[in-house]
Amino acid sequence: MPKVIGVDEAGRGCVMGPLVLCAYSIDSDKQEALKQMGAKDSKLLSPIKRRELFKKFEKLDDNVISVLSAEGLTDLMAKKVSLNEIEAQIAAAAIRQLAERNDVEKAIVDSPDPVPSKFEKRIRKYYSPSFELVCENKADFNYPVVGAASILAKETREIHIEKLKKMLGIDFGSGYSSDEKTIAFLKTHHNDAILQPHLRHRWETMKRLKIHQFDLTKFF
Repeated sequence: MPKVIGVDEAGRGCVMGPLVLCAYSIDSDKQEALKQMGAKDSKLLSPIKRRELFKKFEKLDDNVISVLSAEGLTDLMAKKVSLNEIEAQIAAAAIRQLAERNDVEKAIVDSPDPVPSKFEKRIRKYYSPSFELVCENKADFNYPVVGAASILAKETREIHIEKLKKMLGIDFGSGYSSDEKTIAFLKTHHNDAILQPHLRHRWETMKRLKIHQFDLTKFF
């Protein structure tokens, strides 16, 4: 039976921790069954339900989970590689891996670009499959296989974040720049040496925090 692949990421808008992308494949005639199991956009699930589905889905079918550290993101963005380009590279590699070991008829990618055709072109620079490649906004909401990828990506990132919290000995929130708890933590700790590899230094949020902390105008 030919496979359909769903691709989604977690942690794109974070200022701390990794970016995680999952490519998830399933027999093309099993998408409805996947939906009945609860596959949907991970943002619509409670943490308990997400963990439950993560354990089921990671064993159910073939998948590739890619984790790019905050340090890796910082290095790439320092070389002027855009976040969309980074994500397209990871997505292309993950789709290729699944295609090399499965008969694939379609890959559906949740597009971070508001113009999905642009993101499709980015992916095709690194891997242009012979099968159908679909990039759509809100694909994690519209396709169960992309919802499953969303769940695996989100829960994998949460596992990394929980390990980081234990290492630091403090709950800093979600790591997202929209999280007041995260921002309050960074205002006090963003210069801590132990934290540096886990911060996305090229993010505007980090730049603003550093400028606020070291505002040289007050000395003149």
